[in-house]
Amino acid sequence: MIVTGVLAVIAGIVALAWPSATVYALVILFAVYAFSDSVVQGMSAFSGGSAGPVVGHLLLGLVDIAAGVVALTWPGATALVLVFVLAAWAVAGGVVEFAAGFGAGEAAGTRALFLIGGLVSVAFGVVLFARPGVGALTLALLFGLFALIYGISQVSAGIQLRQTGGTVRSVLRNAA
Repeated sequence: MIVTGVLAVIAGIVALAWPSATVYALVILFAVYAFSDSVVQGMSAFSGGSAGPVVGHLLLGLVDIAAGVVALTWPGATALVLVFVLAAWAVAGGVVEFAAGFGAGEAAGTRALFLIGGLVSVAFGVVLFARPGVGALTLALLFGLFALIYGISQVSAGIQLRQTGGTVRSVLRNAA
């Protein structure tokens, strides 16, 4: 936990110091994912028994390769599209969460949390749609803050776990 926490703190500091590089790194990770999925699709194409799945998997593999090439060739446009996808996801998820707030059988507090969470999610999505360029950098900064806070909590939990583990061992030794 301590090592994970330290790595997260480092990632958070890097993301906060260089948000543009963080956005570019996310685009590169997307390209790597697309290229690796094209390999999986190619392998799946030739492991099937009929021509239908072969053609489908090969087409998906070609789409993956194209997506990876586009991501590496036009990283700015790719980052913009990723922000739009996240914005659409936030709005759709917020609408569903807001609707869940009116569901029967929930306590008033739970319903209120659904309603508030849904509204915040929709607002986040609308802001991303309105300012996508700023949204990409903001996402990088939010990732940096998240990684920093997560890392600190992991280091703290790891230290507490070590201290507790030492106490447990000494208690077990004394009991024996």
